[in-house]
Amino acid sequence: MAGEVSLNGSMHGTHDHVGGNYLNATKGLKSWLLTLDHKRIGIMYLVSVCIALALGGTFALLLRTKLLHGGYTPEAAAFIGSSKDYNQWMTLHGAVMVFLFMIPAIPAAFGNFVLPMMLGAKDVAFPKLNLFSYYLYFTGTVMFLVVLVMGGLDTGWTMYAPYSIVHSKTAVPYATLAVFILGFSSILTGLNFIATIHKLRPKGMTPFRMPLFLWAIYATSVIQVLATPVIGILTFMLFIEKIMGIGFFNPALGGDPLLFQHLFWFYSHPAVYIMVLPAMGVINEVIPTFSRKPIFGYKMMAFSSLAIAFIGFVVWGHHLFVSGQSPFANVAFSAITLTVAVPSAIKVFNWVSTMYKGDIHFTTPMMYALFFIYLFAIGGLTGIFLTALPGNIHTHDTYFVIAHFHFVMVGAVIFGFLAGLNYWWPKITGKLYNNKAGVLGSVLIFLGFNLTFLPQFVMGLKGMPRRYANYAQEFEIYHQLSTAGAYLLGVGFLTVLLYLLASLAKGKKAPSNPWGAASLDWQSTSPPHMHNFEKTPLMGDPYDYSLVSHDEKTGGYVRKPGEGSSAHH
Repeated sequence: MAGEVSLNGSMHGTHDHVGGNYLNATKGLKSWLLTLDHKRIGIMYLVSVCIALALGGTFALLLRTKLLHGGYTPEAAAFIGSSKDYNQWMTLHGAVMVFLFMIPAIPAAFGNFVLPMMLGAKDVAFPKLNLFSYYLYFTGTVMFLVVLVMGGLDTGWTMYAPYSIVHSKTAVPYATLAVFILGFSSILTGLNFIATIHKLRPKGMTPFRMPLFLWAIYATSVIQVLATPVIGILTFMLFIEKIMGIGFFNPALGGDPLLFQHLFWFYSHPAVYIMVLPAMGVINEVIPTFSRKPIFGYKMMAFSSLAIAFIGFVVWGHHLFVSGQSPFANVAFSAITLTVAVPSAIKVFNWVSTMYKGDIHFTTPMMYALFFIYLFAIGGLTGIFLTALPGNIHTHDTYFVIAHFHFVMVGAVIFGFLAGLNYWWPKITGKLYNNKAGVLGSVLIFLGFNLTFLPQFVMGLKGMPRRYANYAQEFEIYHQLSTAGAYLLGVGFLTVLLYLLASLAKGKKAPSNPWGAASLDWQSTSPPHMHNFEKTPLMGDPYDYSLVSHDEKTGGYVRKPGEGSSAHH
């Protein structure tokens, strides 16, 4: 049955803007600072998280430079800093990357920009709350910058008690307040997205006709709403104890430091999936688009996102295997943790099955998607060693854990983020970039990432402890390889920055749908209309690529007229 779809939030509302796009509809800084347009808010998040990525990456290069040689010598102090400097660089690298980049990067930036458009809506359910969420994020970011000038932070990004309470002389109170404020931003964003998906989804778009990116954002939002209050309460308790001396976690005051770890990881393990699930959602859009095939096993991919979100709440104890918890708890948490491999493996096998016999186009987003699968597979397989009790005890607090963490978290999030950035860049900016430069940047980042972290698996198995500014001579070659990889990684990111900036300056105008994608967001202009769509978009299967045809005039793709389901409110 053919026909057009009448969608919630279409341009036929109370606003009288006709024509134009969101970039030039209103001008001036004030128009951005007070905007309620989800697209502009998404761009503000995007710029903010990219700045956070650059800051976190700078700290990473500093600490890797410090570790280039084993042993500290006074002659090197002017260049690589002291062990005290290393502790601060290590802490700030982790805190900035986790709280300011990895958690908000994909949900807040790309979720804000494309989620309403994928629903055919004009905006999110609560536009004012959306802007307030960004300002909370911005405030938390400023608080972290205050930390830099008020003594830094040397506790590790986890801010473990009792060290952070009793011994650290750095700006712990400012850091805890920053995380507390950032938590509210995360919660409100999650609530907004849940409401948007429930209330602004058009009548004909049943849950199993949504793009899988929306399923990933939905599962992520549930975690944000349910888990983030725990880290908010925890950081507030830490702040009160640091300022007022109330004994929550300090044993000298009757507190329990293990309580801190339980509360921290009860949030932080679900937070792993706040970071990873949106990246998986991006891959769910990129792989079928550039394989020219429908996603394999749609329902299993959707349910696996929810399963990962649920299991993430009941596995926090695997971070405490050597903390003294009971043998039964250790065995139980080990067994439950292994079950997360099932929905994760479903996703990997379904991505590979989607590509099987597909017409694969090796565009820049597709390259990042392929690298994502490789990195996520290594991260998942090495996680088995840490889930099994004997392997965990041997590798606990070694560089093996660092390498695993970065393959699962940083590799997945950054490669998912870069896949999404290159995929939606023409839609966001209205400009095309040089694909050859994009592929080169992806290869440099991939090689740099592996050169940085693969040697860390080896030195971890050999016993190199993490969080140390000094090390034995036998580990020097591994650290030197890691440092070389970190600098290669930096060159890769610089390449990405240069070709994207070049596209803004002199890139060709992007057609509405340069990739031939079938979801609703690609039926808008590039960049989108002020209210997303100039005319009501046609709805259909978001992975049915027979619904689009190549347009010889623009070089892009257009939605075939008169095809798609009829779904009127």
